[in-house]
Amino acid sequence: MISEIQAWELTDTNRDWLIHRPVEIAIYVALAVVLRFALHRGIDRMSKPRKSPNAKVNERRSQRARTIGSVLKSTVSIVILVWCVLQILGILGINVAPFIASAGVIGLAIGFGAQNLVRDFLSGIFMLLEDQYGVGDVVDLGDAVGTVETVGLRVTTIRDANGTLWYCRNGEILRVGNMSQGYATAVLDLPIAHNANVHKACEVATRAVLEAAESEPIRADMIDKPEMLGVNSVTAEAITIRVTAQVKPGRQWAVQRAFARSALTAFEEQGIEAPYLPVLR
Repeated sequence: MISEIQAWELTDTNRDWLIHRPVEIAIYVALAVVLRFALHRGIDRMSKPRKSPNAKVNERRSQRARTIGSVLKSTVSIVILVWCVLQILGILGINVAPFIASAGVIGLAIGFGAQNLVRDFLSGIFMLLEDQYGVGDVVDLGDAVGTVETVGLRVTTIRDANGTLWYCRNGEILRVGNMSQGYATAVLDLPIAHNANVHKACEVATRAVLEAAESEPIRADMIDKPEMLGVNSVTAEAITIRVTAQVKPGRQWAVQRAFARSALTAFEEQGIEAPYLPVLR
């Protein structure tokens, strides 16, 4: 009985399956883990944003670096996993050539049959590399206008002002209007009646928006002082004067509302008539 057990233990096949192959598998698994860790560290270092005196620029660079780094690390992990699995299958004696050939055929079929999917992925990669928009940006994608909630390689989700969540395929996005990069311009058009004193209306509106710009919390949104551009248009219904101000990105609408409230209150106090008011009297 003992001699039979010793003979079984010394069999080359058993030694190969119980010692050699598990050791080789463990080596490949350890190598894959170390390689993945090293590449992830390298990606983190390469995607580390450079510091800038502008805090907004630093935030933007950091957001872009995290997004690109996440995509690269996911790609690296998938490649290393596939390589490790193929090596383990080879150690177990499974012929991996049919798998590789099948993968090539499947990839060719996907290339012909899923061209839209491939276009979506390529468009998503270029959008990330070019930093066209990021999470939290207010964008106009043509069919959808709103705040970006997620940016993926295939789909970008947009939440509009009504709360509707739009799913936009990256390959179908032909133009991007980003209202959250760098700075924004608050534009306020004030209509007045034809018989109103235009010069006085401009002075009253200028004082009103300057006061609003110095009030809280609008002051924190301002980049430059408001500028009175004067008469912007003359129509049969009204004369329109325009005021603009350079503000932080995404804050132009709040500033416009504050300016409008202050200017309309000042017009009422100073007797600046609104369009149609003489007719209604």
